[in-house]
Amino acid sequence: MTASDSTHIVIADDHPLFRGALRQAIASIMPAKIDEAGTFEELTARLEQDADIDLILLDLSMPGISGFSGLIYLRAQYAAIPVVVVSASDDVATIRRSMDFGASGFIPKRLGIEALRPAIFKVIEGDIWVPPDVDLSAAADPEMTRLRDRLVTLTPQQVRVLMMLSEGLLNKQIAYELSVSEATIKAHVSAILQKLGVESRTQAVIAAAKIAGDQWRQSEPSAG
Repeated sequence: MTASDSTHIVIADDHPLFRGALRQAIASIMPAKIDEAGTFEELTARLEQDADIDLILLDLSMPGISGFSGLIYLRAQYAAIPVVVVSASDDVATIRRSMDFGASGFIPKRLGIEALRPAIFKVIEGDIWVPPDVDLSAAADPEMTRLRDRLVTLTPQQVRVLMMLSEGLLNKQIAYELSVSEATIKAHVSAILQKLGVESRTQAVIAAAKIAGDQWRQSEPSAG
């Protein structure tokens, strides 16, 4: 991927001022069509209308997603579109998990706009970029690796269901939100339990929260 007038980028972040600053940073280094999304719902609606996008810049904390769930969903549903995480949470564990879940790069928000420019340009050119002071070579936790490998087998719809389970929604509420039958949600929940190797909704939410750390908000799931 090389920068050109036809390069299409979407900035997904719930802070308008930051989106504006990021837009200016991109515009100053390359010609591109730049769209913005303030919620994950806005982002997915835009992708459903037009998936011909070259890069998504994704905040981990925005309405509609819990931590890595948005990244996992995008990699499952739109595997051909590179996603770069741009986040205020920039500890090594968060960066490593972002890369493990398929991000093409990680740009901390703590970097000034001047520092953002070369990082953005590098990923636009098709390279991987993480902060140079971050060491990702340490051995991974085997349990976390097993959980991650199970989590990435979920389909896009199953990711959405798990996100809603994590918010404590009932099956009938999830069915309403996704415009499907309650029986379909029950089938998705059964598949999620099987893929994650757990026996209950609560264990599924705990497994998701465990691998995402503080990034995946957890509510007590109901049985219904």
